[in-house]
Amino acid sequence: MAVSPPVCDFGWHAPDFFLPGTDGRAHRLGDVTGEKGTLVMFICNHCPYVIAVRDRIIRDAKDLQALGIGVVAISSNDAGAYPEDSYERMTELAEELALPFPYLYDADQSVARAYGAVCTPDFFGFDAGLGLQYRGRLDASRKAAGPADLRRDLYEAMKQVAETGRGPAEQIPSMGCSIKWKDAA
Repeated sequence: MAVSPPVCDFGWHAPDFFLPGTDGRAHRLGDVTGEKGTLVMFICNHCPYVIAVRDRIIRDAKDLQALGIGVVAISSNDAGAYPEDSYERMTELAEELALPFPYLYDADQSVARAYGAVCTPDFFGFDAGLGLQYRGRLDASRKAAGPADLRRDLYEAMKQVAETGRGPAEQIPSMGCSIKWKDAA
């Protein structure tokens, strides 16, 4: 079942985190912030919505980094129920795809809860002061990648944030698989 996150809560401040990365290092929010903004993405290995646009996520991340936007991806899925989303498999995927950003593992799901992440992919675009400016989609792709000439919603929004400090007033929510939450003990 496809899930969409709520609309952007402009100015909401990014919660800090300290998570292990597939590069063997632990990362804090401050380690990945960019001079002109920061993009925090909740993704995972197995979600068909993410798989369909992985190449576009990588393309947009590189293009945003060139504009001074820091980029990080976090996987928070229950790896016990979804072994494809384990830290080991994340590490393999990050190497295979040569991800140009840290890919972090939120094993206890506390970071996803702090951010209010609901789906994969879920994009949080912050300004230079870490105030939320974008909570929208990558582009109009769904479970399959759309045409190559789709408007790059995420890229255009974060480019605007880099240039003006403000995200677009109109935003279309992302859509994807729900975060795979662990059963409450």
